[in-house]
Amino acid sequence: MLKLRLSRGGTKKRPVYKVVVADSRFARDGRFIEKVGFFNPLLPKEKKERIRLEAERIKYWLGQGARPTTRVARILGENELMPMPANGNNPQKAIPKKDRKKEGSDEAKKEEALKTQAKKEEASKAEASKAEAPKAEAPKTEVKKEEKK
Repeated sequence: MLKLRLSRGGTKKRPVYKVVVADSRFARDGRFIEKVGFFNPLLPKEKKERIRLEAERIKYWLGQGARPTTRVARILGENELMPMPANGNNPQKAIPKKDRKKEGSDEAKKEEALKTQAKKEEASKAEASKAEAPKAEAPKTEVKKEEKK
C-alpha cells in the first residue's frame, strides 16, 4: 500500500522532513519511491520556506491510491491540495501530563476505586485478626496467673 508520509532528516533536535511516496512496509527513513516535497517545522508558520510541495506529483500519487498519513493530510489540507481532515478528539492532550491521572480519565477513577476497596478489605481482615488474637491470648495469661498462685 502506498503512503504519502514524512521521512526524517537533519541532526539531533534539528529535524527536517521530506514528504515522500513510499510503500507502507518500508522503514520511515528508508527506501521511498519519490520525494514530493519537504517540511521544516523549526521555521515559523508565516515563512514560505517552511513547506514546499510539488502539487502535480502529489495529485498524481493521490490518484494512484496513495494514502497520506494524518500529519501529511493536514499539511496538504493547509495547502489546499486535498480537503482538510477532521480534527481528532483528544481531550487528554489539553491537560498537562503530570495532572492527567489526577483529574483523570475513567480508568484512573476505576483504579483508585479498586485500590480503596482493597485497602478496606485488608483493614477489615486486620481488625478481625486483632479481635481474635486477644481472645486467644487472654486465657493463656489467666492460666499463667493461676500457676503463679
